[in-house]
Amino acid sequence: MNQFDTHEVFNQAPPFENVNLFDCDLALQEALRREGGGAAADSLHALGEKLGRAETQELARLANVHGPRLHNFDRAGKRIDEVEFHPAWHQLMTLLIEAGAHASPWDAQGAPLGGGAQVARAARYILFGQLENGSQCPVTMTFASVPALRQAPAIAARWLPKILARRYDPRSLPVAQKDGALVGMGMTEKQGGTDVRSNTTRAEPVPAAEAARLFGAEEAPGLHRVVGHKWFFSVPQSDAHLILAQSGDGEGGEVGLSCFFLPRYLPDGSRNQIRVQRLKDKLGNRSNASSEVEFTGAYAWLIGQPGRGIPTILEMGSHTRLDCVLGSAAIMRAALTHALHHARARSAFGRPLAEQPLMQNVLADLALESEAATAFALRLARCFDEGADPFQAMLARVLTPAGKYWICKRGPGFGAEAMEVMGGGGYVEDGPLARLYREFPVNSIWEGSGNVMCLDLLRALGKTPKAREALAQELALAGDANVHFNAYAAALLDDLARGAAEQSDEARQYGARLLAERIVLAVQAALLLRHAPACVGDAFALSRLAHEGGGLGGAYGRMPAGVDCRAILARALR
Repeated sequence: MNQFDTHEVFNQAPPFENVNLFDCDLALQEALRREGGGAAADSLHALGEKLGRAETQELARLANVHGPRLHNFDRAGKRIDEVEFHPAWHQLMTLLIEAGAHASPWDAQGAPLGGGAQVARAARYILFGQLENGSQCPVTMTFASVPALRQAPAIAARWLPKILARRYDPRSLPVAQKDGALVGMGMTEKQGGTDVRSNTTRAEPVPAAEAARLFGAEEAPGLHRVVGHKWFFSVPQSDAHLILAQSGDGEGGEVGLSCFFLPRYLPDGSRNQIRVQRLKDKLGNRSNASSEVEFTGAYAWLIGQPGRGIPTILEMGSHTRLDCVLGSAAIMRAALTHALHHARARSAFGRPLAEQPLMQNVLADLALESEAATAFALRLARCFDEGADPFQAMLARVLTPAGKYWICKRGPGFGAEAMEVMGGGGYVEDGPLARLYREFPVNSIWEGSGNVMCLDLLRALGKTPKAREALAQELALAGDANVHFNAYAAALLDDLARGAAEQSDEARQYGARLLAERIVLAVQAALLLRHAPACVGDAFALSRLAHEGGGLGGAYGRMPAGVDCRAILARALR
């Protein structure tokens, strides 16, 4: 330093970049293999290297700094309702689509491939989730639309080849002229939110002769005219959306809430009557466009049976909820890696942060939470892979809402703790932690809030005693070596057996959040006790399930004595 230099910069951690995100994650590699997706390991290694590059991470920053912009009119005053994105957004979308994050579990007809395809896709999604989360929204909805669209064979025949194509095509054109297509969704309205049965948007059937005159006889079946609005209309630039609307029978009678396929462009090449009123100014997910819209006589085609809109759309909802679990697990992993990398490189009071006992307690606690979320997420993905098996289907019916509630709910506190590890450097916008922190809440809110998920869990448990049996079989696989787990699982299963018979509906609803938490913690503990090193499984059971361990609290870093934090942290980030 010369006499005018004010200071020397030292003791600063380098950015966590140019790291293979797959190779450094033992928990993800192991879960991939055991849940049936091991054949994808080589492609995930290549993807992890690409996503960990500094230049790829810079795309995530740029896409969020330069968010979408709505243009309602062109220079001549013609209504266009186009959304403009930064080039970084399009590069991220290209990465996702070319990797098959929207399509890889489906065959050319949209049927499930099985054989670990959902598990491999889940691992792929977790890797992408460590990079940028807004671009995952259109990919998730496109992925989840496939089972619903298969209920309308004529629409599926025309659209699935474009939806399943691994070509990202952002051009605003009729689908026949495009190389690939995206599908969004629009459910909620101003007056209802979660209560979609209160929707006021109406869809009236178009008489067959008029429909044939408009678009041809092949397009006539199921054609409706839609008038109304949506308070949240995700990804308005999508080529089509699935929406819910009240429908009539064309003779003045009411049918009820139905599901409709609403394309952006009509078969004759004209724009559909979808008016984007504004883009939402959101807390997070800022790279992605969410909008409010009005339908001023738009045309849409019926999907599924009239009046059965909610069951039809649940075909889509179960898969989007899976992605909420995957997305939260991914952001946890990203926050953990940045925090642990920082703590290893930065010293305070004479030694690295990561070697100080209290910080080790915090970091190891975060590492346990992250590994448990990953293990649960890929186990849930296997349930979707093996949905033809009644046991796996029933387990998915229970674990999807429970996991969507608990794992997503753990996110914001996790992000805050990881940010605190990095101190003021984590709180500023220069690094990734602020953006990651803002991304956590959307997975709890979107696709059904926490209360909605817990009530859905109660419905799943109430429909058949086999739901409890499926859970009991899964927990039994962990054996009986851990006394804390044994007691916790036994109490949970006893309460489930008594609950339906002894509790009122009000009492069951009142305790539904605690029940969902207990179910997920039991499954996470069972998975870690079976598959992870003893230092991980035993520490999870002791810190989460054992009464003497203190149980879960409002902060991380409360693990009891005897936990091997060094071993946990050595495993957490290679």
